[in-house]
Amino acid sequence: MDQEPIILMSSREIEKMRQAGRMAAELLDYLEPMVQPGVTTLELNDAAEAWTQARGAKSAPLGYHGFPKSICTSVNEVVCHGIPNAKQTLKDGDIINIDVTPLLDGYHGDTSRTFFVGQPSPLARRLVEVTEESMWRGIQAVKPGARVGDIGAAIQEYAEAQGFSVVRDFVGHGVGRIFHAAPQIPHYGTRGKGKKLRAGMVFTIEPMINEGTWEVEVLADNWTAVTKDRKLSAQFEHTVVVTNDGVEVLTTLSELVPA
Repeated sequence: MDQEPIILMSSREIEKMRQAGRMAAELLDYLEPMVQPGVTTLELNDAAEAWTQARGAKSAPLGYHGFPKSICTSVNEVVCHGIPNAKQTLKDGDIINIDVTPLLDGYHGDTSRTFFVGQPSPLARRLVEVTEESMWRGIQAVKPGARVGDIGAAIQEYAEAQGFSVVRDFVGHGVGRIFHAAPQIPHYGTRGKGKKLRAGMVFTIEPMINEGTWEVEVLADNWTAVTKDRKLSAQFEHTVVVTNDGVEVLTTLSELVPA
């Protein structure tokens, strides 16, 4: 992937990405009240698909390399790419990452959040909070002239200091008209290493943080990735653009990056 040229987006393209990103954020806000004990992951999927279609957009995951559903629903030990299904019912204490990518006017809005189902355990709550903070620390490392390794190092240093581990097998990626493009954005790394960031680069930062080992396995469906030790995993994702003086988060309804 990183042999591909890195696309620097024009201001017009970045505005298209803002619109797709806002739609993605609105979709997660729409789904959040549905995340309750007794709801199936298929019900979440079908609600997301109907909402997306009603707004003149498409669900980019649907049919992507054969993926069978419109969103990814990754519960508890599922790291990413969980497939919604009618038999998977959410239970009190679960955590679920919902990953959405509406395709609006040719541009992808890619974002995810991990939600609590009912009352999580103290450990689950802390894992989710650390994961979200890890993402923000990665985002805060973005500015022109910084390196990709600065992002990964900021995430890894924080997550590991909290006693958790960072998944290596899945990384952030460039995104725009193409769903997954260069550059790759690992969530671990060394400061000062990797490709230099330039204004106009658009990519995702989406750390997957595990309770136990960072190692994962992919199940027989060839999509669902789970923690090797079957302990909990959490994830948060935003799409960002490198600006002339820093970073802008494209998949949010708020203009603020937490300090």
